[in-house]
Amino acid sequence: MKMTINVDEALLDRVVEITGASTKTEAITIALREVDRRARLVEVLREGTGATSEELKDMFDPASDPTALRVAEGVPPYQVVNKNSE
Repeated sequence: MKMTINVDEALLDRVVEITGASTKTEAITIALREVDRRARLVEVLREGTGATSEELKDMFDPASDPTALRVAEGVPPYQVVNKNSE
């Protein structure tokens, strides 16, 4: 959808730099998706699973590696650049 909006140019330039987006449209799309993803995550965390703490403990294998589960999230289309390490 094509639309005209007023955007803080410095903020948009920063988002383009942070995300590595090749266009301003791509940067805006990435930013919108990230805001939506975070809002959905907060919603899920607030609603919970309906399970008790004991049931939650039983849902996970204690031998599992929680960081290995993060592969389901996929690779973000951007990498935050730490300017202090450059």
